[in-house]
Formats: sequence, C-alpha cells, structure tokens
Amino acid sequence: MGLRRSKRRTEQRPAPAGWAGQAGGAGQAGQAGESHDPTAAVELRGVQRRYGHGATTVHALRGIDLTLPRGSFTAVMGPSGSGKSTFLQCAAGLDLPTGGSVRLGGAEITGMNENQLTELRRSRLGFVFQAFNLLPSLTVEQNVLLPMRLAGGRAAAQGQDRAAELLARVGLEGKGRRRPAELSGGQQQRVAIARALVTRPDVVFADEPTGALDTTTAAEVLGLLRTAVDTLGATVVMVTHDPAAAAHADQVLFLADGLITDRLPRSSAATITARMTALTTPAARYAGAAA
Repeated sequence: MGLRRSKRRTEQRPAPAGWAGQAGGAGQAGQAGESHDPTAAVELRGVQRRYGHGATTVHALRGIDLTLPRGSFTAVMGPSGSGKSTFLQCAAGLDLPTGGSVRLGGAEITGMNENQLTELRRSRLGFVFQAFNLLPSLTVEQNVLLPMRLAGGRAAAQGQDRAAELLARVGLEGKGRRRPAELSGGQQQRVAIARALVTRPDVVFADEPTGALDTTTAAEVLGLLRTAVDTLGATVVMVTHDPAAAAHADQVLFLADGLITDRLPRSSAATITARMTALTTPAARYAGAAA
C-alpha cells in the first residue's frame, strides 16, 4: 500500500461520543460541542474520500463513523472495490480524507502536515503488510529496531532489550543476527509483527497480513496478533479477505460501496462467510448503498 496524500482541505465534523460504529448507512450526524471518546484508539467521524471530479468522481468512502477502543482487534472485510484499502489508508494517516475527521490515540490527524504525519507513523503507529517489507540488507534485530532508530534519542539507545523481548514473544529468540532471506515467509511476518510493536504504538494497522502465507503459518501469525491484543494491550485493525483470519478478531466490520453496512461480534469463519455472502448479493449491496 503506497503512501498517498491529498492536498484537499478537510471538513471537521463533530459526532457522538462513544459511537461504536455504523451499520446500514452513513451513521448519525454528531451535534456541535460533543466531545470525543478519550478511551478510543481510533475514531472516524463522517469520513469521506472522493477521487476525480464531476461525472468521473469515485466515492471510495461515503461517510464512515466509527470508534474502536484500545486493546481491541477489529477485522475489516468487503468485496473488491468496497473501500477497504481506502479506509485503512485514511484511518492510518496514509491518505487524507476529502471530508470528516480522524483521531488516533486521541490526536486529531486530519489537520497534520506531512512532517507531523511522518513522525506520528514512526512513533505511534505500527504496520504489518502482506509483503513483509523487511530491509534485506539489515539483520532481523535491525529490522525490528528500525522505527526506534528513526525516532532517535533514548528510544534508540534502549531498544535492543525491547527487540530481544519481542523476538522471543514471536518465537524468534536467537535469530536476531540472521538476514530476512534466511527466514521462511512466516518467520519474516513474525519479524514484521515485532517491528510493528516495538514502539508500543497506539494502533497496529495490518493489510492482508496472511495473504502470502499458507494456512498453517497464517494461523500462527494471526495467533500472534491475537496475543499482542490480549497480553500486550495492543490495538489491531486488520483488512482481510479471509473469513478464517477475521475469526480471530473481536469484531468484523463489513464494507460495501464505501459504507460500513454490517458488523459481527467475534464469530466463526463459517458465520463470517455466510454474512459476507449475504452482503455481496446485488440486492444487499443496492440496499446498503441506498441507506
């Protein structure tokens, strides 16, 4: 997922505190003066993203209202073109919404400049991608420490113990001096998870983290993300097409035509598959877009 920033100004839209997420439409408009939820890790209020102008305009996001608490694991699913990638990019500060407000860890990010966003992503967010995105010239330990090295200061000096602790947690104790090419795909993704957690971020954003892995290895990696939430208090937001992956999450949000059209609490892969099938029928998608 590439870095992409829009130069459009954003519209600030207050919304109800404690709003747990939208279903079946764009959500309810907030009232002026209502505060944001101080316990939330992620808040989106009236978030829209449009591309193009006039008759060629594409409405990738049509008004997302969502609050995700700290220490939670959320999976985001939807058919191709539903807005999943755009949602993740806007929520993580990788793309600027056309309208609405995004807060991460209590910080309003939609008004930040690129330098501020770079610092935010470096120190307060973690990322796990399908392609691992490890630097082949660095050792495993150096890859894990990279966010702290970039941050500089005391964090960089104290990071070695933190890296060793996380590598042990993800089952790679003693492998810190190896290069990524010496590891399997599943091991490389474990390194990426350790790197995402090293700065104790407010939120870890995962984009199809098991897409390049076999079923057994994928389950192991998802177990690590689940453990990071349960034992380290991490907050994970994961975009996935795989119901088996989504079954590890506390809740599943379903996107269609740029809207959150449904949600499920933690459910089996079979239940998630059935809900996805129902939501992707032409009649269901039409109803969601019209709501």
